[in-house]
Amino acid sequence: MKRKIPKIVKEIKKTVFPPIEYTTQKSISYSQISMFHTCPHRWKLTYKDGHKLRDINIHLVFGTALHETLQLYLTTIYEENIVKADKLDLEEHFKKTLREEYQKSFIKNKKQHFSSSIELREFYEDGIEIIKFVKKKRGEYFSKRGWWIAGCEIPLQLPVNNAYNNVIFTGYLDVVLYHEPTNTIKIIDIKTSTRGWNKKTKADDLKNTQLITYKRYFSEQYNFPIDNIEIEFFIVKRKIYDSEWGDRRIQIHVPASGKVKINKSKNLIEEFVTNSFDKKGKYKDGDYPKRPSQYNCSFCPFNDRSDLCDKK
Repeated sequence: MKRKIPKIVKEIKKTVFPPIEYTTQKSISYSQISMFHTCPHRWKLTYKDGHKLRDINIHLVFGTALHETLQLYLTTIYEENIVKADKLDLEEHFKKTLREEYQKSFIKNKKQHFSSSIELREFYEDGIEIIKFVKKKRGEYFSKRGWWIAGCEIPLQLPVNNAYNNVIFTGYLDVVLYHEPTNTIKIIDIKTSTRGWNKKTKADDLKNTQLITYKRYFSEQYNFPIDNIEIEFFIVKRKIYDSEWGDRRIQIHVPASGKVKINKSKNLIEEFVTNSFDKKGKYKDGDYPKRPSQYNCSFCPFNDRSDLCDKK
């Protein structure tokens, strides 16, 4: 006998959002918020001034392909059964998706290669090892007892607050699970990493605030109790130090997300929005200071564009 689908799962699955009206509304994502707080000038160049430079690299291609493969596996586990999920040829699916994503990025990059066949092979083999590990240890991370999958790439779309109705926060949640016995939602964000997150990365407020923000907006969007929402970074590692001594391909990081952290994330967004937009949703003219540093400038696409940024 089939289980009765819980109300919240049905609601999430059937939710459809109206298209954003870009003539009167502005769409913001967490990546914009993070970019602004890292360097307001970089945000201004990218979004206000329209100098959108494509960030194309093998890490992004790999991440997209692995996300899609793991999401297929999890969807099959929860919507069908574990036996069918384990019979999926995930390795072939990953290989096909990796090839397709590389081709898309190759075209966007004006048909210029950005990786070598040797590097591609290495990333492919790393992905296969991750997939094998997830399948082998699936029971340690994903239980079916009382759990439902509400979906993958679940959209968020709502005004940032009542005062800025024309500034719309948008985001996509990698995996959303629902535990019926405890009426608990779990939001999982899949991150790919070379060797995992160290203490400094785990303590990075800007990284952690992404999921804290998703938690708050999910609660508002679905009128779901915020105290009943769990968040988790599911970090998969391409490289491990020594599998013989127990180093694992998966790392779980659960950031603190109580009232203090939620208020801090709210203030972070408020600062970004009030500095960058007026209440009609138009970009503000104002001061967007540069924050040069070895780290910030190393990862900035405007690093070699002295016409746009002199780093002073």
